[in-house]
Amino acid sequence: MNERPPFILSRFEFGDMTVIYVKNEVGKAGYVLIPSELADIAVCDPSQTDALVQLYVRGDDLAGGFINGLSLSETQTTNCFVYDGQEVNESDGVTRVVTYLKDKRGLRALHHLIYRSGDRALTIYTVFENNGAAPVILEHISSFTLGSLPPFGGNREKDALRIHRAKSWWSAEGRFVSETVEGLHMERSWSGVGTRSEKYGQTGSMPVRRFFPFVAAEDEEAGIVWAVELACPYSWQIELRRNGEGFFINGGIADHDFGHWTKTVDVGETIETPKAILTVAKGNVDSVSQRLLDLQPVNDIVAGRLPVIFNEFCTTWGNPTEENICRTANVLKGRGVDYFVIDAGWYGDGSWDKVGDWYVNEKRLPHGIGPAVSAICTAGMKAGIWFEPENCTASSRLAAAHPEWLLRRYGVPVNTGRRMFLNMSDPDVQAFLQKNVIDFLTNSGFSYIKIDYNDCIGMGCDDPDGLGEGLRKNIQSSQEFFSKLHREIPGLVIENCSSGGHRLEPSMMGLCDIASFSDAHECVHIPIIAANLQRLIPPSKSQIWAVLRKTDSIRRLNYSLVNTLLGVMCLSGDVYDLSEEQWKCVEKAINFYREYSHVIQSGASCFYGTGLSNYGDPSGWQAVARYCGKTGETLITIHTFGGALPGHIRIPLRGGTVRDILCSEDNTIIPGNGWIDVELKANYEAIAILAAE
Repeated sequence: MNERPPFILSRFEFGDMTVIYVKNEVGKAGYVLIPSELADIAVCDPSQTDALVQLYVRGDDLAGGFINGLSLSETQTTNCFVYDGQEVNESDGVTRVVTYLKDKRGLRALHHLIYRSGDRALTIYTVFENNGAAPVILEHISSFTLGSLPPFGGNREKDALRIHRAKSWWSAEGRFVSETVEGLHMERSWSGVGTRSEKYGQTGSMPVRRFFPFVAAEDEEAGIVWAVELACPYSWQIELRRNGEGFFINGGIADHDFGHWTKTVDVGETIETPKAILTVAKGNVDSVSQRLLDLQPVNDIVAGRLPVIFNEFCTTWGNPTEENICRTANVLKGRGVDYFVIDAGWYGDGSWDKVGDWYVNEKRLPHGIGPAVSAICTAGMKAGIWFEPENCTASSRLAAAHPEWLLRRYGVPVNTGRRMFLNMSDPDVQAFLQKNVIDFLTNSGFSYIKIDYNDCIGMGCDDPDGLGEGLRKNIQSSQEFFSKLHREIPGLVIENCSSGGHRLEPSMMGLCDIASFSDAHECVHIPIIAANLQRLIPPSKSQIWAVLRKTDSIRRLNYSLVNTLLGVMCLSGDVYDLSEEQWKCVEKAINFYREYSHVIQSGASCFYGTGLSNYGDPSGWQAVARYCGKTGETLITIHTFGGALPGHIRIPLRGGTVRDILCSEDNTIIPGNGWIDVELKANYEAIAILAAE
């Protein structure tokens, strides 16, 4: 029997992943994450394994290697923490591994790894404890570390690693970018001396701004991908680091250098980091990213299928009235719509300048909100309404009456010119929201709330520990309000919106039932965004707009409607001006979606196409094939864009029976043995195919 090498602490098999914990001769602990089929050839070298936790306590020595000011990794604090034991608990199919680290001051870091049987990803986070004799000021602590990558040893002149990230701007969410280590200018130096650091993330209360909190590292020689997604709703960072032969990744809350975050941890106190979701597998970034979605909970808000939602924003453009709500509800009656959402403009004087004044606009709704809700329910739908509860505008009654409720930075209210921000930790603010949001929803009979969030706090707000900690506390209080909504209004559906997609990270997604995928309402690049987001959030929670216009051709209508098959169908637009022919197109798409939405709920996606460089003027084509293992069905959505197109495309397919087709051009579709051949006829057309094994 082979004895375990002394530097290996433990080894765990979690599905098709293996985790090997190691420590070096001075007690520094780390781990290796590897596909189980390659675990026996992994090189578990403690000298090339990153510390389980990267952290920095103010006053300790900073890192050398020319990265002081760029990184708070590899500090004296990190190097002083040594292995102090490990506990393993298994209960109800969940395995929890807690690894204890300590230093001589009585400080401890508890590294938690959680695996739920059947999942294809792990959860990792850190708890910091001060059991010493004096308070300490923490300036950096990681949620996760990963490295050295790849764990196969050797001294290659050229790296085989490619780094994948997901960039994001307003109405242009989720663009994947891929760069080699050389492209990032992180090659090993000629002598191995000099640490390289590439840190990215965002500062503020819009966690999906500039980047998603996501990274994947692909070993192109071995065909392995490591992927990580942070569940962090405030300022966050991910750091790529080269030190000699080693390539490391760590991430968590944005540190003092990046996000102005510090935290005084008194004797006996603890602090817990945001959670990270990690996975590794053979494949490519598209296939491996699907594994992370296992850990994002999905709520069946309509039993057995996904809902059809109507939102009147692109019908009235912020001018909902009792008359147009009742008229629209009557038109939608019997057409398969589940929720009717009244969007912005129902409150105050009806303008964007009165956000925070949560009383019904008497000019637009002279009899109160009741008749509008009654009309919606009489038409067989459930009523929803728009709020932006965490913010207000400078000209609102709320801001004038209660300036003490506003978040401040350096004593001055944070004001972007568009929004000011409520102190969600203030009990008086919570009492205001209880009366004006929770009680209003309950008393008015609403089943759905769209929570919007239309600007960013930025670096943070005043707090004894500094701006970053003030921001963290405020967002935590916001999330507690989301939880309270669910507790006090059972069955309430919460939509996560932040100027569209600025809050599409796992912790917010876990609190909400559905999310606005983007503010791209009528853009031709809607299917590009929607497809990209299938790598980052569950499609069954990604609400996608189909804005229907009376001037739309059948091709354009079908294009918009097929977009929604990449997520949850959300209709809007000129519904009371559509022709009979146009309504037939819409109803056919609704029926197709209702019949096959279980594939959107339960499937996994593969992505094909020509690659797209310009969201505003895309060319080429894309296809997404979503396979449902439970039923053996595949839902394929195909979109063409501008430029020259091939006459046919061929897409891999499990099974060869075509059950249903949604298209506008009578395309020829031929299934084969393991593939399907689809005729393309026009620019900006869309095709949906349901195939079965």
